[in-house]
Amino acid sequence: MTDTTGSTDWRALREFAGVDLSRSFVLSWELVSETLMIDVDLFLTDGHPFYEKPRPAEKVCIRPAVIEFPFCQRVESDMIGADATPSGTGVNLGHGAISGLRRLANGRYEISGDFGVVLIDAERPILKLKSP
Repeated sequence: MTDTTGSTDWRALREFAGVDLSRSFVLSWELVSETLMIDVDLFLTDGHPFYEKPRPAEKVCIRPAVIEFPFCQRVESDMIGADATPSGTGVNLGHGAISGLRRLANGRYEISGDFGVVLIDAERPILKLKSP
């Protein structure tokens, strides 16, 4: 278990304003040129600038997106014992619902969910919506 003292929850990070990560889903992980890219189905709230009212068959606004962690030095997972460095490209850390993301006091990031707990040594994340 990671010490939560001095950590910053994703809700306090400006990159995630208008989204609900706890209702979002990780599809895949990839390391490219020292950048960890997490493909996600992102839940947008009505406070997000790209929010659209769901169609009658939809209940929520979900958009494809990527969470990028630039200058990634290390990725660790407790679920499968994975340890990846930026020299590799395929990172099989699983997929599933996200339960949380936070910046720890030591500067690392922790993302957790159905895929376990993943620790990331990288710069501040960048959230990019994909074109539909």
